[in-house]
Amino acid sequence: MFFRIITFLCLMASSVLATAADGLIWLESPHSPKQTMDKLEAIVKDRGLKVFARIDHAQGAESVGESLRPTELLIFGNPKGGTPLMQCAQTAGIDLPLKALVWEDEDGKVWLGYNDPQYLAERHGVPDCAVVNNLVDALAGMTAQAIER
Repeated sequence: MFFRIITFLCLMASSVLATAADGLIWLESPHSPKQTMDKLEAIVKDRGLKVFARIDHAQGAESVGESLRPTELLIFGNPKGGTPLMQCAQTAGIDLPLKALVWEDEDGKVWLGYNDPQYLAERHGVPDCAVVNNLVDALAGMTAQAIER
């Protein structure tokens, strides 16, 4: 019995690690993909961040005769947030500006996902970079606000 409990706990821990290891955080949205992205874009702008691009991947697929469920990417940021992370590790520039993806899955559920700043800091070897907690809080706050009813 003890062996079964240990095995179960190990399996649970490994599944949690696998989810965390991919570096993505995603939240289900009660809104349509367009409404979710429109809300997020407005929130980002209201917080004084610059929107560099909004890419409609489904539209891109359609332009080459392919189909894709609604999928949009928002690229945004602010040098006040990104520069300190790059000062800790310039290689973090490959992951900046920040990105958020909104998509509709095969079941019709809408998701808002983004790269976990803590994961990015670890990826670039600077898990203790002072700005990371600010980025974690900012992204969590903006995305939570975007999916509010």
